[in-house]
Amino acid sequence: MANVRFDRAVYIQRKHFIDEITDLDEVLDYLESWPKERRDLSYDTLLKACRDSAGGRFPLSAVRENFRRFVKKAGMLAEM
Repeated sequence: MANVRFDRAVYIQRKHFIDEITDLDEVLDYLESWPKERRDLSYDTLLKACRDSAGGRFPLSAVRENFRRFVKKAGMLAEM
């Protein structure tokens, strides 16, 4: 993979702390832990975008923005 770090982190509100997501691997780890019963089309689309970005076929900046929207939709985005 080429450059897999975001230019700006995405912050996720957890129960007792805020998690900082700074790169593609952390997004993939986050998606892997996403509850199976909550996986929908937006989850599948983001996962595909991550895989395409890892293969150099999708811009990393678009993955970051789509991930930010994904966690915002879930009510977990922490604005910093």
